[in-house]
Amino acid sequence: MNQILVSEKLYITPELKRKKRMYKIDFFISIFLVCILFSYYIYAEYDKNKNEAISQEILSNLSFEDNVVDDTTIKFANNAIVVILNTEDPFEVVYTEPVEDENLDDNIDWRETASGTRYYALATINIPSIDCTYPILNDTTDELLKISPCKFHGSDPNEVGNFCIVGHNYRSDKFFSHVPKLSIGDDIEITDLVGENKGRTLTYKVYDKYVVEPEDTRCTTQRTNGLKEITLITCTDDSKQRVIVKAREVE
Repeated sequence: MNQILVSEKLYITPELKRKKRMYKIDFFISIFLVCILFSYYIYAEYDKNKNEAISQEILSNLSFEDNVVDDTTIKFANNAIVVILNTEDPFEVVYTEPVEDENLDDNIDWRETASGTRYYALATINIPSIDCTYPILNDTTDELLKISPCKFHGSDPNEVGNFCIVGHNYRSDKFFSHVPKLSIGDDIEITDLVGENKGRTLTYKVYDKYVVEPEDTRCTTQRTNGLKEITLITCTDDSKQRVIVKAREVE
C-alpha cells in the first residue's frame, strides 16, 4: 500500500503543479470578469430605468386645455442619425429639472438637463400594439435621446408634412425597442402638447416598413402630397442599420 502511494506521487511533476496553479489563476480571473460584466449590466439597467423615469415624469405632468408643401429632405451633411443611434454609452443618467425664466413661453413646460440643455415635450406618441407611450422632445441630441424619443426633422406634430421621430432601440421594453416589430396597418396616435391645438390627437396607420443604411435619409422627405405623415426611426437589433416605419393619417 505504501509503495502504491509513493508511486502515485512520482507522477505529480513540477510541470503538473505549474499547470494546476495556472488553471486556478484562470478560474479566478474568469470569475472576476464575470462579476465585472454582471455589475456593468446592473449599472446599465439602473441608469436606463432612471432615464425612463424622467420620461414618465414628463408624461405624468401633462395637462390639456380645450381648444387644425414643404418639399425638403434632410441633408446627409447635417445628419445626426449616424452618431446618435450608434452611441457607445446610452446608459448615462441625465438629470433634469423644470425651468423658470421670464423669457420663456409660459405655455410650454420647459425643462433643463444638468449640462444646461433646455427642452420641452411638443407631443406624445402612443402605439397600442407594442404598448409604447412617450413624450416626444422638441430637439434631437445624444443627451435628449437618453430621456425620450425626439423630433428629428420635418413638420410640426399633426400638421401637413412628414413628422420624423427618432428613438433608441435598447432591445428591451423601453423607448423604440419594439418599433421594428410593427406591422402594416398598426395604429400610431400623436397628441399635440403645445400651440392652439393642444390636446388634439390624430391617428396614423402604418403603411410601410423597411431597413436602410445609416447614411440614407430619404425617409425624411417632406413630399407628402398635402398629407399628414409620420416617420419612426430606430436601430436594427445589431445597430448596423436603421428601421424606418412610415405611417399616414387616418382620414
